[in-house]
Amino acid sequence: MAGIGIKLNRIFKRHTLVHTLYGSGYSMLATVTPMLVVIGTMLLMYIFLGFDSVRYYDRELFSCTILYVFIFSLLAASPFNSVLSKYVGDRIFEERYEDILPCIYVGLALNMGLAALIGIPFHIWAYVVGEIPLYWVFTAFCAYIGLGLCFYQMLYLSIVKAYKKISLFFFLGMLLCFVLSLVFRFLLNFSVTYSMLLAMTLGFFLIACLEFGFAKSYFCENSHHYREVLRYFRVYWKLIFTNFFYILGLYIHNFVFWTKDDMNLVLADTYICNQPYDMATCIAMFTNLSASVIFIAYVEMHFHKRYQDYTEAVLGGRLKDIVKAQKRMFRLMGDQLMRVTQLQYIISVVLFLLCIILLPRMGMTGLVMTIYPCLAAGYFVLFLLYTIILFLQYFNDLTGSALTSLIFVSVTGIVSVFARDFPDYWYGIGVFAGSIVAWSFAYGRLRWLEKHLEEHIFCRGTLLESVDEPMPDSKVYDLREIRKKQKEEGHAQ
Repeated sequence: MAGIGIKLNRIFKRHTLVHTLYGSGYSMLATVTPMLVVIGTMLLMYIFLGFDSVRYYDRELFSCTILYVFIFSLLAASPFNSVLSKYVGDRIFEERYEDILPCIYVGLALNMGLAALIGIPFHIWAYVVGEIPLYWVFTAFCAYIGLGLCFYQMLYLSIVKAYKKISLFFFLGMLLCFVLSLVFRFLLNFSVTYSMLLAMTLGFFLIACLEFGFAKSYFCENSHHYREVLRYFRVYWKLIFTNFFYILGLYIHNFVFWTKDDMNLVLADTYICNQPYDMATCIAMFTNLSASVIFIAYVEMHFHKRYQDYTEAVLGGRLKDIVKAQKRMFRLMGDQLMRVTQLQYIISVVLFLLCIILLPRMGMTGLVMTIYPCLAAGYFVLFLLYTIILFLQYFNDLTGSALTSLIFVSVTGIVSVFARDFPDYWYGIGVFAGSIVAWSFAYGRLRWLEKHLEEHIFCRGTLLESVDEPMPDSKVYDLREIRKKQKEEGHAQ
């Protein structure tokens, strides 16, 4: 968020509710634009290609394909992004920019390897068992890989704060997608759904190519230190589980409700979904999406400076300066957590009321709106949970962040299993329960860390540098050999 930090500082420094909401909206648009561009392009294709006129099976096949492409491409990228982000951040701090290109290549191989490991068996099943046409299966797999490349390359552009570039690349990719969908439909006479799927696939690959080209032009030197990147996965393995469990927790309740027999939709013995619950989840996620964006903006503008002051005091300051910097840092952290909660509460209430009033007039009624309130409350806490996890990682408490994500995904999944038999309006209680329990644990962990920060900072290290070499001989002094040598020297004289 540093790329828009100056603009946000100008907005937030006026300290009025209107400017605060304006700054929150600006920061959200600056970072969520790619998602909005993709959704807007799909809506335009729905309108111009006549998606409503397509038969029910084809519409649901397209919807389920896109749903699976987005969810599983994000899950496939989640285990690697945190570790790779840590590696790139360390190399930039050390000004070893030539080590970043090997990181891009290694991460690309790992990410695409895992994506293929998940995607190939599924799409073979879709073709053999589901009897979905081969051209559709192949295009869906390419869309899955292309979007995975987009998510992966966004990591490096985000690190260098190129948010405007990301938005521009998504705009160009989706512009190509919309134009190609018209060409495929009206000039080449492809079906409506396949025109949309093929166009989105090519749009994703264009975005991925633009992102890769920009990243490679930004980091053009190559040190060929590939093993060093892999070593980071061994050292910071807890980051792998933290990010993966958190992303899995976002969707595990959906997976549970996909198994609810009286609500789910099974398509071609391959795709399974729960349309009312999935739609309610999507609306609830958008209702509370701004929380993480507002928090990141606050951290980059304010907390990062306090954290830097504390680390500088630890490295070369007096005890009085260290204590003062520590108190100021944690005081600001508490203020920011409270402010993010207050702001997000206001935004969520406004958006919730708008959804309750407007969505039924757009035809979205019944079970979707019954499930939505509980899910909206759950996602409100869920995005606040993300802020605590980031604070734990700021203080290098990787164990705490990993345990928080594990608690979140476990409680969410277990409660969601029981919630399938609850009344309709309690279906989303799994997300709420998992988020509350994980947030409570993480907040307690953060307060414990505050009380034991001196131990965490000063008592976890070594005075001697660790080296990897053969162990030296344990015998350092032999009196008999010394006396023997002295006698020989005496006889020689």
